[in-house]
Amino acid sequence: MTVAAQGPGCGIRVAASSNADLGAAIAEVCQTIGAAAGDEIQHIIVFFSLAHDASDLAARLKDAFPGIPVSGCSTAGELAPSGLIDGGIIVIAFPKTGFRILSEVIEEVDGLGVARAAGIVRRLKSRIGDDRALGNRVFALLLVDGLSKSEERIVAAVHWAMDDIQLVGGSAGDSLAFNRTALIHSGRVLHDGAILLMVETDLPFRVFKTQNFEPTAIKLVVTAADTENRIVHELNAEPAAREYATAIGLLPDDLGPFSFASYPLVVKVGGDYYCRSIRNVNPDGSLTFFCAIDVGLVFTVARPQDMIAATENALEQIADSLGGIDMVLGFDCILRRLDAQNRQTSHQVDALYRKYKIVGFNTYGEQFNGMHLNQTLTGIAFGRPGGSRISDEAHDD
Repeated sequence: MTVAAQGPGCGIRVAASSNADLGAAIAEVCQTIGAAAGDEIQHIIVFFSLAHDASDLAARLKDAFPGIPVSGCSTAGELAPSGLIDGGIIVIAFPKTGFRILSEVIEEVDGLGVARAAGIVRRLKSRIGDDRALGNRVFALLLVDGLSKSEERIVAAVHWAMDDIQLVGGSAGDSLAFNRTALIHSGRVLHDGAILLMVETDLPFRVFKTQNFEPTAIKLVVTAADTENRIVHELNAEPAAREYATAIGLLPDDLGPFSFASYPLVVKVGGDYYCRSIRNVNPDGSLTFFCAIDVGLVFTVARPQDMIAATENALEQIADSLGGIDMVLGFDCILRRLDAQNRQTSHQVDALYRKYKIVGFNTYGEQFNGMHLNQTLTGIAFGRPGGSRISDEAHDD
């Protein structure tokens, strides 16, 4: 059992439990947040393992925090104040003081939801106060069904309507089962949907992303694919799994999550490289991806750099710009966690995340402004009250 909490100066309360009994876990996080805190809470965000039943969890949270909106999603691992956990629940309670949070559900992100997304953004913006200075005090969070295969379209639609408001978020996971993820919103359980939250705050904040890989000279071109299902059948006119395995010096039978994490595939967009990570090998030798793919897409095989050094360097720069980090709400790709396990550096990641008070979850993909990404850490760093407000540009390392 793990129970941990933090109460940063910004007033956000965070509690976590890895108790396998859902009733006991809810009781623990409620006790940690404080029974008297209900009148002070603006909105609750919860990240949870599907070791717990989503419907039961949603109902229990609604009973535990009556009248308080609750939004959240399932995970591929949790980032708790005490460090990395599995099979747990993270509850993040935003206070009424210093925050105003509005949320709406985007239904059917694999269909009509994309067309409705811009209208939902405009409606939330009008409720916040639709003026040209929103980006100085408002950011948006987007939680998406990680198996919807629609993140790129929904992220693009939402970001297009945001104007100067920065967007960050993550794709819900199911602990690498790739069966069904879940989102919850105000007592409901959702699939094939997304939750958009617009957060107005008096605090200084910084939206950021950080990654740790460098491209090699090895190129792989998609020559046959099922783009709708993100399946690549051929790379360089050869069976996809075999060609990828050859490129990284392995046999096809040796491919798996750890090799995908250690040898990511990246694409060049606007002068920068972004991961398009492999999800799994299929029985026919094709590869399923976490991100959108297309015939003619040119992959570059990349190799990871020191994740600890790259992440700490990014966080140090953010801390300097904010005058100190009070808390980070983070969306961390599950492949980064697997890579750390493979390299036996999980304890260092754990210590680093505790140092910078990172809470959140391991994702099936990360949202960053108009991009859906893999193998990154994205998030919002909150400064201390009265610190430097530097939020007009996203931080990109």
